[in-house]
Amino acid sequence: MADQQQSGAVSAAFPAPPPFYKYFTEQNLEQLKELQDKYQSETGVGADNRSHNQSTRLVDLPPELRYLVPPPLPPTGKYRSFGEEHDINASLTSLPEDTAQLYPNPPKPQHLLKITRSLLLNFLEMVHILATNPKDYPTKWEDLRDLFRNAHQLVNEYRPHQARESLILMMEDQVKRCREEIRGVKEMKRKVEAILEGLGDESLGSIEDSRDQRERTMGEMEEKQREEEKTVWEILAQQLG
Repeated sequence: MADQQQSGAVSAAFPAPPPFYKYFTEQNLEQLKELQDKYQSETGVGADNRSHNQSTRLVDLPPELRYLVPPPLPPTGKYRSFGEEHDINASLTSLPEDTAQLYPNPPKPQHLLKITRSLLLNFLEMVHILATNPKDYPTKWEDLRDLFRNAHQLVNEYRPHQARESLILMMEDQVKRCREEIRGVKEMKRKVEAILEGLGDESLGSIEDSRDQRERTMGEMEEKQREEEKTVWEILAQQLG
């Protein structure tokens, strides 16, 4: 009964998260890595040479760590996702045998644009046929079907190109952000250097002002001392004279 419930949950169109997702924690991953390294040191079997059954001996692992070991590939070569079966080595499907290819090889983006325009034209023609002579619609319907299939096939063939261009845009965005950060750091460096230079000039000016003030004070004291000595000598001259 439990197996039937689990099978139904996996094959459901919108399955719920598996109950073992809570075991995928940083602590469990670190513990599994330690056990794998220990198993490798004891047996001398590398990670690339371990089979699923040899992967740190699943039966010796705690229950919460067994779910962290990837399962083996399905023996049938198929897997289920959202209620549908898929091949492990899936490749790009080709056009059905009853559909003519309306673009040359290799295709170009202009061909998809031409097919899109043909779709609009054929749709208008089909609307006209349905309004004037509905019995003649099958031929035009087949034309529309072939156009849609060719357009869909072209879009699928351009998936790798789309992925490559998306990756290029992401990398360009990262480079742009890095350059902006570098530019901001350099600007902040210039501001800090200007502030430090200003502080240095103020400190130097303060030192020079203090030195000038000290020299003026010493000069005034020496002048006062000379005047006092002069006054004393004048008094002595008067007394003795």
